[in-house]
Amino acid sequence: MDDIERELGRDEYSEGDADISDDMSSKRTNSKLPVVNPRHVETQRTSSFQKSTRTCLGLIREALLHHSWQEAAEYMACFAQRLEESRNGPVVQEKELIWRISTEILHHHPNSKMEDYNNIYERMKHSGFKNYLMISLEHSFHLLLNGRVKDARHQLSVAESWRHGNESAIQHKKTELIHAYKGLLDYVMWCDKKSTINHAEYPDRLHNQDMNNLFRAASVNLKAILRSPGVWDPFILSYVEMLEYYDDHEEALRVLNDYAYDNKYPPNPNAHVYLYQYLQRQNAPDKKLMKVLKVLCELVPSHELMLEYSRLLLKSEKRTNIQKALGIILEMLDFACWRSSLDTWKLLEAIIKKLQSQCDWKDSVAGAMAARKDWWPALHFTRFHASRDSEENPALKKVKASLTQILLPGLMLKYTA
Repeated sequence: MDDIERELGRDEYSEGDADISDDMSSKRTNSKLPVVNPRHVETQRTSSFQKSTRTCLGLIREALLHHSWQEAAEYMACFAQRLEESRNGPVVQEKELIWRISTEILHHHPNSKMEDYNNIYERMKHSGFKNYLMISLEHSFHLLLNGRVKDARHQLSVAESWRHGNESAIQHKKTELIHAYKGLLDYVMWCDKKSTINHAEYPDRLHNQDMNNLFRAASVNLKAILRSPGVWDPFILSYVEMLEYYDDHEEALRVLNDYAYDNKYPPNPNAHVYLYQYLQRQNAPDKKLMKVLKVLCELVPSHELMLEYSRLLLKSEKRTNIQKALGIILEMLDFACWRSSLDTWKLLEAIIKKLQSQCDWKDSVAGAMAARKDWWPALHFTRFHASRDSEENPALKKVKASLTQILLPGLMLKYTA
């Protein structure tokens, strides 16, 4: 909003700038430098046009400042029309300004009075407005927020058929995004159909033609966007949910594996979380689950799923896996967000108990704590921590106190039972 206000207010200084310009011109006449002929001479027509658009922008600004969204939309329609009627048409900066102001109005305009805004859309569409596609997407978001899913989908259907001149690479990308969000809206409508069927007395999901048609339409657009590099979390989740519903587990697993491991996608911890959650729903063996969590651990060692990874490693009973679990839990506790987590400390206690069945367990713990002995006391074991844990979480105090001399033997810690 502030940027728009500054943009609308820039003309207030034009007269002052003109005075400065005149002063500079007088100085140039005394110079020996050659005088460059002006490339543009203001005519009565251009002056009239500038005054009228400046007046219109001022009215729009006042309406926005007073949150008079209906009035701002009406002035906006006049402004867009005036630009179209100009001899050269709106320039890039003016079109950009229309986009920014229109988006602001869009987010605040009353639901019941969208006619003026729609008129602006139509003018932009037919005048080759470069940001028409993105404004259409903004418009569809606004409709969605107000529960108008079908209207939002219609808005995207109109936008995806829009063409202006030769399609540039940027315009192609924006069109792909329009297709993708249309697929997402098909998914939303598919969910509504599914909910209706699930609550019906005699559900018949396989023969519900509307639901199947929505699935096919959504699949086409969602699969298309997934072929492009990017972070597509909501699109992935929507597509996988539909595939699971129709028992196409092979395709669902392929999509999730590609999203997690294909190098065309940027590194994304969520991709590994989604794959893990899917495998868990399919009752995959622990070995497969640990393979996924191992990669997630490398990307985000503080992730909450590291608790589950440590439990799986501990459950395996393998000596090396127990030592690995120790390292993972200690690394989690390196982060302040887990400092007061009773579950994390209790899991650390369980891992150490399991390690104590090994003859060299003290060496394993000492090796893991070697780089931490200088700063862990201040992070976890001060007198302040002891006092706070006693008041807020006595169970945590008990677990931590039992581990102090195991983790940091020989140190005089202020954290006491």
